Amino acid sequence: MDDEWICGRLGEDEPWMLGAVNPPVFENSVFTFATAEELGEAVRNEDERYVYWRGTNPTVDLAQRKLAALERGERAKCFGSGMGAISATISSLVSAGDHVLVLGAVYGPTTQFLRYLEKFGVTHTHVRDLDEGDSAIKASTRLLYFESPSYMAYAVVDIAEVTGWAKERGLVTVMDNTWSTPLFQKPLTMGVDLVVHSLSKYIGGHSDLVGGVVVGPARLIRPLALTEYQLYGAAMSPHDAAKVIKGLRTLPVRMAAHQERGLAVAAFLRDHPAVRSVNHPGLPSHPGHAIAVRQMSGFSSLFSLELDTESRPEVGGFLSRLRHFRIGVSWGGFESLVNAPALSTEESVRATMGIPVGLVRLSVGLEPAEILIKDLGLALEGMSA
Repeated sequence: MDDEWICGRLGEDEPWMLGAVNPPVFENSVFTFATAEELGEAVRNEDERYVYWRGTNPTVDLAQRKLAALERGERAKCFGSGMGAISATISSLVSAGDHVLVLGAVYGPTTQFLRYLEKFGVTHTHVRDLDEGDSAIKASTRLLYFESPSYMAYAVVDIAEVTGWAKERGLVTVMDNTWSTPLFQKPLTMGVDLVVHSLSKYIGGHSDLVGGVVVGPARLIRPLALTEYQLYGAAMSPHDAAKVIKGLRTLPVRMAAHQERGLAVAAFLRDHPAVRSVNHPGLPSHPGHAIAVRQMSGFSSLFSLELDTESRPEVGGFLSRLRHFRIGVSWGGFESLVNAPALSTEESVRATMGIPVGLVRLSVGLEPAEILIKDLGLALEGMSA
């Protein structure tokens, strides 16, 4: 099925919509039944039947149908935040005494959650590559978690190679695909078992919602939906689901524009003397570019650069001189954002994590590229003055 059709029209011609061009938002918290027997049957299958908002909801279901189809998965489950999806997914796959492998750099709160699980007897090990994975794997290892491109460094992982390695060792794989969106990369088709997204980023697209989703086969989604989803209380609201549906309608157009603007800005920075390096998989100079081109059909506009400095005040001054990039966390909306991890990280933690002082993350929005490039150029001139 065509991705643009999925984003714009899949599931939106159902009889219950009564011809409405915008799907109705079901605000009710509870659904009723004609008989006690019908209620009992619905409760036993609450992952698919409407009983109570914390289980599922018609508006949320429509968002889930679209997201599952985009990722080429059987089922999807939406959560009230990206971390809700990540924590529930990991929890559903491990038990006390189990071990998790984490490949490459991942979202900071994901690591924090894995540390939290240590109090329940679940341990984890970070590895840089599969050779280190062979050394770190244990008899108790159950799960391999990774991102591609990776957090902050935007290193590219050969997904098919990783999933093949994991399957040979009996590991379940979970991958965060937020950077690419399902339009530009489909990990399930390359052997990944479960895919997670923060819907707050490109899919929502307007910096006005917080949400997450996990997509995969029914055999893994159903138990998660019946247990972790219900017990963690991280249900997505129907209003946020409506925003997801609205965001999906324009996702193909927005991602094409993000890609164009992101590559233009990255190319400008790559050639600037005040910039040591640019970490954007779409640039031919990126070490993972060949793999990226093979497994991705496009590139988003989130990337990092390293300024030619070891001075925190210089980095802070660069950020402060920017006029069209707003200083803030998150990404994927209309507005361009900038953030410098070293400025918000304790020095000991920064050194341990290997974050360069001059590392700056840019989320290129939908403003004209020439305006953003001029803004960056003026801020960089101030550094070298």
